[in-house]
Amino acid sequence: MKIKVINPNTTHSMTRKIGECARRAAAPGTEISAVSPMMGPASIESHYDEALSVPGVLEEIRRGEAERVDGYVIACFGDPGLFAAREAARGPVIGIAEAAMHVASMIGNGFGIVTTLERTCGIAWDLSDRYGMRRFCRAIRSCELNVLDLEDTGSTAYQVILAECRRAMNEDKIDSIVLGCAGMADLCSSIENDLGITVIDGVSAAIKLVESLVQLGLKTSKRGEWAAPLPKAYSGLMKDFAVS
Repeated sequence: MKIKVINPNTTHSMTRKIGECARRAAAPGTEISAVSPMMGPASIESHYDEALSVPGVLEEIRRGEAERVDGYVIACFGDPGLFAAREAARGPVIGIAEAAMHVASMIGNGFGIVTTLERTCGIAWDLSDRYGMRRFCRAIRSCELNVLDLEDTGSTAYQVILAECRRAMNEDKIDSIVLGCAGMADLCSSIENDLGITVIDGVSAAIKLVESLVQLGLKTSKRGEWAAPLPKAYSGLMKDFAVS
């Protein structure tokens, strides 16, 4: 089984970290390819960043289809381009926010999300609505950390995240914590050990969901909304995205 993990930003150190977490979660025999697009933002912290990351994500989906990849993970908590990617892919495509929220809803009656910047909390709330998870999501908290702070090994980022997770655990009546950034994927075990609460990393959750869907022989439905895009011409910078 081949699973392609797409980090929609162009920070390769984060992609390597995400790939390591994905490989730890994967079953023996699952081949993990972790990539960043050749174009896009260095980090994704706004609607603007998300929009400009999507062409790079779709280019990686197109390459994966040529390589006969079995399934995909979009490793950004905004799940940018998820539905477009499903139109372009044969196999399952799972976003890490989608995966983490669904898994959290199965192991407790309420979860909290701890993410980076306050300005992204609205995006996470919107996704909880889209995925039918609003009744399980008790709170979304921000640490006021930039995404790239997570790549600075000399920073106090872990302590800041840990403190916010502790506040979520003590104040929000939650059963588990969802980490709201792919760059936090490597912190899951440490936070669990320090706080004694279940912590869910969307990268690992998404890998296991994709593996399960592939093993069940389930592909993205091409009947209805996620059918392949209609053939048409594209202009300018988008000309190479035309579907024939």
